[in-house]
Amino acid sequence: MHCPHFEAARCTSCSEIRQPYAAQLGVKQLRAELALNAHPDVHWLPPIGSRDSGFRNKAKMAVSGTHDAPILGIVNARGAAVDLRDCLLYPPSFQPALAAIAEWISLVELAPYDLQTRRGELKYVLLTEAPKSALMMLRLVLRSRASEARIRKHLSELLDRLPLLKVVSLNIQPEHKAILEGEVEIVLSEQRALKMQLGNLTLQLGQRAFFQTNSDLANRLYEQVGAWVDELQPSSVWDLFCGVGGFALKCAKPGRAVLGVEISADALDAAREAATLMGLSGVQFLTLDAAAFTDDPAECVIVNPPRRGIGRELSARLELSRTRWLIYSSCNVASLAQDLSAMPAFKLKRARMLDMFPHTTHFEVVVLLERR
Repeated sequence: MHCPHFEAARCTSCSEIRQPYAAQLGVKQLRAELALNAHPDVHWLPPIGSRDSGFRNKAKMAVSGTHDAPILGIVNARGAAVDLRDCLLYPPSFQPALAAIAEWISLVELAPYDLQTRRGELKYVLLTEAPKSALMMLRLVLRSRASEARIRKHLSELLDRLPLLKVVSLNIQPEHKAILEGEVEIVLSEQRALKMQLGNLTLQLGQRAFFQTNSDLANRLYEQVGAWVDELQPSSVWDLFCGVGGFALKCAKPGRAVLGVEISADALDAAREAATLMGLSGVQFLTLDAAAFTDDPAECVIVNPPRRGIGRELSARLELSRTRWLIYSSCNVASLAQDLSAMPAFKLKRARMLDMFPHTTHFEVVVLLERR
């Protein structure tokens, strides 16, 4: 894929973009296998590739420039502001939507925040699109609530320009740091969550909930985990670090007790709403740090931790538990390998690499383990 921003060295985020996509996929598969070479008997399923463009469902745009001419994109390593509204990773619908948002920023006179002078209000524009429906959610990250009244006054004009925009919120991040978001979220729209349709799942995505940025590959990941669980037929399943509940909802079946555990109360509110809308009565959700969850283990445990992995404490508890099967979805194969080394009671049976992040060195690996 040819990217003029990369060729001009304005944005180098897609470090592998000059490699043909098939070669990228092969390199990632090899890296995954080498990282888990302590488990030579594992059966590797064929890797799952992605579209090479238009696959991202979320844009995280740093805002710079002026309110008359806002720049939505990044500030690169040279300190230059780069407008990335035409980034090829986003679906075609993003470019006109971001153009309308930029025009509205000028209308409202929202001054971009400047890290050097510590002046201005608007730090980031976060835009998410739901697959299939093309409905959108917009979050504006601001330094303070000083512009809230003006934003509320002109919100209808933005909604008129973007009829598919259904969820709008303000996130307040007052710190003078390059931190994406703060603790305060103010929902301005009547609708509070974005419906994300993935296969037979209808997830509810709240403002601060984590969701994979590649919808197609997220669906394939849920399908793979769901297929393994259906094959194993466990009577009980835990989904630790469950986020908005994708794995838990996918695995919920009559006669099977499913529990999702997540530290984010907002994410679990969305998970519970999704379960209600899907008519799933056998799934429950608990607001708790998954790494510190100490209840009696389920027959099958699914973990989907952040890049640091599940850590020593949870690895030790799973190692000594009576859990029969463990399914581990990881975005960092190095921490996955480290965690597996701390659980020798489990044998790695199957593994699959999913390329959630084309043109980068990152990828997802999901593995199935069985107690020896």
